[in-house]
Amino acid sequence: MNSMEKINKFRDDRNWRQFHNEKDLAISISLEASELLEIYQWKNSEEGNKDIEHIKEELADVLIYSYMLADNLNFDIDKIIEEKLIKNDEKYPVEKSKNSNKKYDELE
Repeated sequence: MNSMEKINKFRDDRNWRQFHNEKDLAISISLEASELLEIYQWKNSEEGNKDIEHIKEELADVLIYSYMLADNLNFDIDKIIEEKLIKNDEKYPVEKSKNSNKKYDELE
């Protein structure tokens, strides 16, 4: 059973599909991402990284809701990631962006 099948089984065993519309899933992604950010609030990366189990749990929540949203919209996750990487490659060509943290519209 792949991850999406496991997520759907967990949801369906509890009859939660009725609550998992696209709007609420998008909100849940944002809320869980905020919980991930809380781990690092008022700390540097090294200090935040000490809470590795909490990081894994919050990241998993973000990913689970992301998978559910993709599934609701019949998106192939690998395909949409590949498409986005192609767009990013066009916006951030290696010769202009390597070793730079500038946004694409600031690259020279």
